[in-house]
Amino acid sequence: MPPVQAHAADSRYAWTRLAVTLALMTIGSSAMYVISVVLPTVQAEFGVARADASLPYTLMMVGFGLGGIAMGRLADRYGVFVPLLLGAAGLGGGYILAGLAGSLTAFALLHGLLLGACGSAATFAPLVADTSLWFVRRRGIAVAICASGNYLAGAIWPPIVQHFVATHGWRATYVGLGIFCLLTLPLLALLMRPRPPAAVAAPPRPGQVVQTSTRPFGLSLNQAQALLSVAGVACCVAMAMPQVHIVAYCGDLGYGAARGAEMLSLMLACGIVSRIVSGLICDRIGGLRTLLLGSVLQGLALLLFIPFDGLASLYLISALFGLFQGGIVPSYAIIVREYFPPAEAGARVGTVLMATLLGMALGGWMSGKVFDLTGSYDAAFVNGIAWNLLNLGIALWLLWRVRAAGRLPAQAVA
Repeated sequence: MPPVQAHAADSRYAWTRLAVTLALMTIGSSAMYVISVVLPTVQAEFGVARADASLPYTLMMVGFGLGGIAMGRLADRYGVFVPLLLGAAGLGGGYILAGLAGSLTAFALLHGLLLGACGSAATFAPLVADTSLWFVRRRGIAVAICASGNYLAGAIWPPIVQHFVATHGWRATYVGLGIFCLLTLPLLALLMRPRPPAAVAAPPRPGQVVQTSTRPFGLSLNQAQALLSVAGVACCVAMAMPQVHIVAYCGDLGYGAARGAEMLSLMLACGIVSRIVSGLICDRIGGLRTLLLGSVLQGLALLLFIPFDGLASLYLISALFGLFQGGIVPSYAIIVREYFPPAEAGARVGTVLMATLLGMALGGWMSGKVFDLTGSYDAAFVNGIAWNLLNLGIALWLLWRVRAAGRLPAQAVA
């Protein structure tokens, strides 16, 4: 191939590349939401319990997370073009083979290995890390726009998939999705060949001392990475309860799967707004305090699901949940770029985002298990609130560590 032209950070090309990134993530993240829509149909066809029917989602999210680390390392070494081609093959082949699966076990394994580890993983963490390297002055909003592709997928795909499942069946829908991915993703990947420019530190916000990258939060790199990963698991166990089970929840309440798919779409459409606004906030107050704000608001939204289960109430709370929690996951990428070495962005962002995806996987399965044990989703919402409190505690402690180390002025923390 001929050499690709070098481009600068914050250039017109960087913004054009961001638009392509948004399209790639919107297509690549589809598997996260397709399985939520087909969960009741798959459960009925294979004749299994709700927790067992949640297993494909759980394995896909585990593969999604673990694959993100490997894909992030590939992106650090070769650029995002290589993992994106792998992702196109994984998603295309995974959808087609899953549509032909003869058992729940095969269906679940294909979600974990192809759709998760080899497919969606290539279009999430590597793209978030890559975007953070292409922007300096507007890094927060750029990463937020990039990560919005994950929620844009949630807004677009559920009603489309629900329509085709109702008219053509879930198997034909899966095969069609596979063909679509094989046709579109490689073409978009060709536009992503240029490598990021040399890493440049973002200018400090007023009153902020420039961070060092060897002792984030006054901890070793690995200690800080581990703590952020625990926080990522905790917030996303809580986040998974409505996102994974809202369609089934509406079916149990007698409102039907179509209403649940609409609520999921509304939730994630509002999440797009949340991510953009959180990106703007992040450029002003930093990733750590944006994480703290999102954690508080997500906990409040989860609490509202318990006393209110009317149709109108669920639409409203679903919208609020999307508005409140959309900025949480992108804030981890900003925290990594603010506190860790830029040369390790792909692997470090991939590891932390892996933890968030493992949290989604655990939360999706755990909520189904709690439902099987209690016959109600109320206990599952309480479980999500407890995990959210753990995330909130970690964010508060890290912010205290930053203040104690003198890296932020006391009035900024307050």
